[in-house]
Amino acid sequence: MLTAILAIGILAALFGLLLGYSAIRFKVDSDPVVDQIDAILPQTQCGQCSYAGCRPYAEAIAAGEADINQCPPGGEATIQALADLLGRDPKPLNAEHGLHTEKRVAVIDEEICIGCTLCIQACPVDAILGAAKQMHTVIASECTGCELCVPPCPVDCIDMVPVETDIRHWKWPYPEDQQRRIAHGEN
Repeated sequence: MLTAILAIGILAALFGLLLGYSAIRFKVDSDPVVDQIDAILPQTQCGQCSYAGCRPYAEAIAAGEADINQCPPGGEATIQALADLLGRDPKPLNAEHGLHTEKRVAVIDEEICIGCTLCIQACPVDAILGAAKQMHTVIASECTGCELCVPPCPVDCIDMVPVETDIRHWKWPYPEDQQRRIAHGEN
């Protein structure tokens, strides 16, 4: 019995060392530019840029396959940050991908919800709670406002409402001439 425990312990230690060595030896580092681009993107995972999420869009930008102006949730601020990072000229938001709107979150009318779970399946960030044939609700702090849950709802019980401005979300407004310059891509 003692020899069996000792043999298993030695094998476990050997396999642990082997796994540790292979993790160091065969480590795949990600592209730091992709990581920086991904950090700038709003992480809505909405697909409006024509990519499956923010990470694939960041990879496409880094590879030169996508332009920096395809993210409606990020708007002009994201375009400017990407232009600064990549040393490119900022461009206006490509209207083909949508328009920039204020941050919104999904709200489910719980009296109308039939519990079909289609919204749960559509949510890319798992911000909707519920079960089949039960009422669903949205975790507002997790919702990115991507609107992907709205089209599959068969009873139209999901509304997108603006995020209420509180001390955590409030930002000092730009002077009017600064807003005009930002909107026209001037600096």
